[in-house]
Amino acid sequence: MKLDQTFLQDCIKRFEYYKSLGDKTFDQLEEKDFYYRPSPDSNNIAIIIQHMYGNMLSRWTNFLAEDGEKDWRNRDAEFEDMKASKQDLLSFWSEGWNCLFSALLSLTPEDLMATIHIRSEPLIVYDAIIRQMAHYPYHVGQIVQIGKMIRDKDFTSLSIPKGASQTFNEQMQQKR
Repeated sequence: MKLDQTFLQDCIKRFEYYKSLGDKTFDQLEEKDFYYRPSPDSNNIAIIIQHMYGNMLSRWTNFLAEDGEKDWRNRDAEFEDMKASKQDLLSFWSEGWNCLFSALLSLTPEDLMATIHIRSEPLIVYDAIIRQMAHYPYHVGQIVQIGKMIRDKDFTSLSIPKGASQTFNEQMQQKR
């Protein structure tokens, strides 16, 4: 397998992992939790979802053919309070990720060296993917952290629980 094809597969795998962290956090939350703000100037989970949704649709719709900052996107509005049900928020979340995955799955290895634009800035496709690979986990981390704040001791860890590193490492060695 060529490195460029492996790159695309690895990116999809990583994006799926970060999406799953959000999914597993959402599973632990009630609808009201999506609107919890750690401080008055903080974003709540609903706003983060709204922003990621807008970003994903803008960046990944007609990815190779159009600027990634679409005329129809209103980024500033993504950071304004909205009232939506948990079901609607999860629908936005899924639609955004589906747009990303559809775009990535449509790429060929040759596309990785093509030039696209985001806000008129030229970017090589693989660099644009890496850019989003940094952006989305940043926000997923915020979602997980807010979820942990809300659920506190009742939050189910999404990685190795505190104090369980040794046990985890031993289990991993036994699998080899």
